[in-house]
Amino acid sequence: MKKSWVLLIGALLLSLMLAACGGNSEEPAAEGSDGAEGDNAGGGDAELTITFSHNQPVESPEHVGAEAFKKYVEENSDGKVAVEVYPASQLGSLREQVEGTQMGEIDITMQPTAVVSPFVDDIKVVDLPYLWPVETEKMYEVLDSEVGDEILATLNQGGFKGLGFWPGGYKLFTTKDKEIHAPEDFKGVTMRTMESPTLIAQYEAWGGNAVPVPYAEVYNSLQQGVVDGQENPLQTVFLNNYHEVQNNIIESHHGTMTYVLMANQGWFDGLSEEQQKLIQEAEVEGVNAARESLAETEDDYRQQIIDSGVNYYEFTDEEIEAFKEVSLPIHESEYDKPEQQELLQKIYDKIDEVTQ
Repeated sequence: MKKSWVLLIGALLLSLMLAACGGNSEEPAAEGSDGAEGDNAGGGDAELTITFSHNQPVESPEHVGAEAFKKYVEENSDGKVAVEVYPASQLGSLREQVEGTQMGEIDITMQPTAVVSPFVDDIKVVDLPYLWPVETEKMYEVLDSEVGDEILATLNQGGFKGLGFWPGGYKLFTTKDKEIHAPEDFKGVTMRTMESPTLIAQYEAWGGNAVPVPYAEVYNSLQQGVVDGQENPLQTVFLNNYHEVQNNIIESHHGTMTYVLMANQGWFDGLSEEQQKLIQEAEVEGVNAARESLAETEDDYRQQIIDSGVNYYEFTDEEIEAFKEVSLPIHESEYDKPEQQELLQKIYDKIDEVTQ
């Protein structure tokens, strides 16, 4: 009798153990990486998952382009390649994202050329003041040309693969109290810039002061009077509400906020030719979507800023010429190596060609 009870209890325990092991055969659905946007979650059955970071909010034209890039890659690879997009500096500050890409922690990032210039000195040519045509399409024509490819190729020096130039728009000046109409008006004015020696030199040449402030801290720095003003394109001013803490918004046409889409060079070189081609094709889709979105939204952003009641004005041709006269020597002093001077001359020539 005792033996029978032992056998019965043993059988019951065995059945319970089997039920515990096999009763929940379906595993829970995979969750996406923390911070990944929308349906970026996981890679599913993808053979390759690309990490794509940028600093702009999800409402921005840059993010529209990033999503177009993602869609093209995933649809044209039949799901074999997935893209996880991390907007709004989710993977760190602008500099940290560049460093992460350089070290291979991030596959692809989209960053302003000014942020990349401490890593690749030659790319700073894009940020020289009063270099570019004031017509957007002509500026794109130069960046999309062979000379634009030469500028992109300089990114190799930092271990990056340049994929393309993405739009941010022409930068504006914004100030709290002082109107700016001439270079000498910057005397005693402290302007926030990105961490770029070229941008700092720009304000020094105009008689002002420049202080690098992290992007995430710009609004508070303006509100608290740490800096008197800043420079950024319309969409950045509007989406970050800088016009709430600045009284003067000035369309100066002094430079562009041009982004570079770039990959870790070693990672890109390790991809198959088919995957490399797919990424390069997706870059074209993405940049076109971003440019279209920017063109569609800028007028609306401008009008909403004007309607907010700030002092909004545009430099006259005479005011632009006065700034140009002071700014041109910066080109030679900042871009002074023989190979840099050669590339700069090619850019001048191309600008002359497209603006004739």
